[in-house]
Amino acid sequence: MNTERERHLRKACKSEVTSLALDDLLFCSITPFSLLDWEDYLSTIFWFPKCNMRCAYCYNKDVVFGKAKITTGEALTFLKKRAGKLDAVVLSGGECTLCKYLPCFAREIKALGYKIKMDSNATNPKMIREMVEDGLVDFISLDYKATAEKHQKITGQVSQKSFFLVLKHLMQVSFDFEIRTTVHRDLLDEEDLNQMIETLYGKGYSGTFYIQNYTHKLETIGDLPEQKETIDIRKIRRDLLKVGFRNF
Repeated sequence: MNTERERHLRKACKSEVTSLALDDLLFCSITPFSLLDWEDYLSTIFWFPKCNMRCAYCYNKDVVFGKAKITTGEALTFLKKRAGKLDAVVLSGGECTLCKYLPCFAREIKALGYKIKMDSNATNPKMIREMVEDGLVDFISLDYKATAEKHQKITGQVSQKSFFLVLKHLMQVSFDFEIRTTVHRDLLDEEDLNQMIETLYGKGYSGTFYIQNYTHKLETIGDLPEQKETIDIRKIRRDLLKVGFRNF
């Protein structure tokens, strides 16, 4: 495609490595609107395929193992038609920061007047830093997966180093973000969650730590059964951080 719009997209990007065309396939699906994913904002969700983690409780198998089917042009046309009806775009997945075109596409979203929220496992500190420094994201939900001891078993990833690098940077620049953990009682217990709270507190985090109860919907990557019991929220420490509970 050799159109003025495509030339604009390429110019908006910082390098040829991240140049973007209207016919590039980026997304596996779009959720037209949501009132749940970003409080106070009516949002649409763009689902990026692929993920570098294999969280046992994840039921987005079609996304994690899926392929992109929706082009940049189709996504932008969708947003233009809903201008004034939607407030924000949520970039999710999978793991959206695996997409090298993410900053360029975010610039296009911003040009249309939308706010942007990003869901991330924080394994790409460089990409997140670029998004924040260039004003391409307004809010980030960071997934804090597990204690150091259980991180590899739950996610398939060995190190948590990148998560804490991202956490440190976001705190240093006073960026608006949250930390959340999805808990399946067979994987994490109250002692684990309290240890995670202590770790966050020790790192200087003073925001809210959201604990999200696992909801059994579809077949998970780890073939997890439905929980026999949920965690006892009365046993969760609340003297160090404010703790929020979702889906309990």
